Amino acid sequence: MSRQTWRWVIPLAIIGGVVLLALLAPWIAPYDPNGQNLLGRLKPPGTQSRAWLYLLGSDELGRDVLSRLIHGARVSLMVAFAAALLSGTVGVILGMLAGLLRGRVEAVVMRVVDVFMSIPAILLAILTVAVLGPGLINVILVLALTRWPRYARVAYGQTLSIANMPYVKLALQMGAGTTRILWRHVFPNLVGAVTVVATLEFGLMVLFEAGLSFLGLGVQPPTASWGSMLSTGRNYLETAWWIATLPGLCLFVLVLSINLLGDALRDRWDPRLR
Repeated sequence: MSRQTWRWVIPLAIIGGVVLLALLAPWIAPYDPNGQNLLGRLKPPGTQSRAWLYLLGSDELGRDVLSRLIHGARVSLMVAFAAALLSGTVGVILGMLAGLLRGRVEAVVMRVVDVFMSIPAILLAILTVAVLGPGLINVILVLALTRWPRYARVAYGQTLSIANMPYVKLALQMGAGTTRILWRHVFPNLVGAVTVVATLEFGLMVLFEAGLSFLGLGVQPPTASWGSMLSTGRNYLETAWWIATLPGLCLFVLVLSINLLGDALRDRWDPRLR
């Protein structure tokens, strides 16, 4: 394979493997991720305690780290996918409306975007979760709330250039409605740019979910989450390094693969880089 092909194959294989593990978690996880075996606390990888074989070790409550990693992938991917889908939908719609309608709609939408972009996203997410309270649904809503402006800016810039095309002006003169123009003429030309943004945002969503769970503001125990596993494992770095190291490696590999895939998509679909 060529070097360009490997840029796609390796990240896609890793992401696909994680997605497959997450989807099949109830069937392939060796044990219940919340099942406790207090006699098997803090066992290193490869240790057997009673009827439990800890391939990747156990945590402070004797729970199987491998099972919790597999189920934690479900939480991270579900939150990231839902948040990226929701924020992308809101951001693209508002950005297209601002770029096509202009006037007051453009002024209001883009000023709101500027306000959101001026605040660090993770800080805004922490403040919002602190107000709404932790939980799976709240984390998804908060991440979507903090990340839609990036989609809006991309959609707005692309719509401005598309709106000046002859076929769009002709459709307006022939009486085509705003919804039809956006759906038939504008949105198809945004798919490439929005897909690149969505890919990179997906990796950020995974990190943000892990960060909120690490701080105790995300998915709540006993639900397995890579961020919460990191938070627990930091107290046992000297005696049980695997509790924090393994979920940290999973986060690193997954986010790196997503970013590499995003870079490959950008190089392929951005005409300025050809």
